[in-house]
Amino acid sequence: MIQDELKRNVARAAIAHIVAGEIVGVGTGSTANFFIDELAAIRHLIRGAVASSEGTRRRLEGHGIAVLDLNEVERIPVYVDGADEINAALQMIKGGGGALTREKIVAAVSGKFVCIADGSKLVPTLGHFPLPVEVIPMALGHVRRELTAIGGRPELRGDFVTDNGNLIVDVRGLEITDAIALETRLNQIVGVVTNGLFAHRPADVCLLGTADGVQTLTAK
Repeated sequence: MIQDELKRNVARAAIAHIVAGEIVGVGTGSTANFFIDELAAIRHLIRGAVASSEGTRRRLEGHGIAVLDLNEVERIPVYVDGADEINAALQMIKGGGGALTREKIVAAVSGKFVCIADGSKLVPTLGHFPLPVEVIPMALGHVRRELTAIGGRPELRGDFVTDNGNLIVDVRGLEITDAIALETRLNQIVGVVTNGLFAHRPADVCLLGTADGVQTLTAK
């Protein structure tokens, strides 16, 4: 079964988690795009959506789905997004598309986080996928030195600026055995906006696309 089909299957399964008459939080990336396409079919049943990136906003609006600013919304019952890696505790690495900061904000204010991913994203230990870190431009040199000091190999993501006007450094060489501790440590580096570890706020449910169908995982 091809990867796009697995992504489409989990996107379709995520629709069952949507609360009628409410706002939906929507993530960024290829799997989230499949979810947006599925959401379009029930757009008349929801009040609208909060987007985690400008790209997501444009895709939602292209389907005729109203997009609200997060500051206009009092509650988001469900947030649906993908992951670059996810472990058995449903902690994730996210930010391959560069939207990690806004994704983390929307996830933080949502009642339930539904992660949708194909089976290749489930890993025993986080860190094979490079960890994205959003950095204020003037702090780039300092942040890279600090990341090197903890054993990482930071690489500036070329020709890329986030929706917030910042840079992304992708950190290789990390075997992340304590994701909560590392998330906290990286966020304490001056000049870091946030990093792509979603450990303090992991997913509540993961819909995992496999050749045998969609599996529903909860944290172990």
